[in-house]
Amino acid sequence: MKIISRKYTFHDKNNKFFSDNDERAIFYSRGVIETVKKLGWGPDIIHCHGWMTSLVPIYVKKAFFENPLFTETKVIISVYDDDFNELMNKNFIDKVKLTGLNNKDLKHYKTPNFVSLMKSAIDFSDGVIIGSPSINPEILDYLKSTDKPFLEFQPMDRYIDAFSDFYDEILVAEPVSVD
Repeated sequence: MKIISRKYTFHDKNNKFFSDNDERAIFYSRGVIETVKKLGWGPDIIHCHGWMTSLVPIYVKKAFFENPLFTETKVIISVYDDDFNELMNKNFIDKVKLTGLNNKDLKHYKTPNFVSLMKSAIDFSDGVIIGSPSINPEILDYLKSTDKPFLEFQPMDRYIDAFSDFYDEILVAEPVSVD
């Protein structure tokens, strides 16, 4: 395994999307879940922020749902203006697959881009928070076409109370069907 040291997060100094961003997102999402499992800590809510965490909802709701730590866990995704135009690796759908995921679950990943990652995250989340004053209009339209509860963007002076109230709403809501 080659360790790569980078000064940039997702794009190089020439604004070229790193070719391993897909594997980094998978590694991060799986790492979060495996850490929770290792600690034996069953979270009430997992709040995911941005596209880098967008695989956590599908993994929690489908691949790890049978694990007692996650059967009651609610997932919230915050959507930001962190769009990217590039495609993930063409083999992304194969890399994402885990036991418990079927082709229907992976439908958005046929074109592995920002929009598809966020649509899937919305599908497998119990609630959505709009984390930026403006987000990708296609994502916003998709969100509004679902029955998912969502919280509009909140300014700095109100977001703590608004998030707390939204968490309470999600915790008492009936589980969202992901079939």
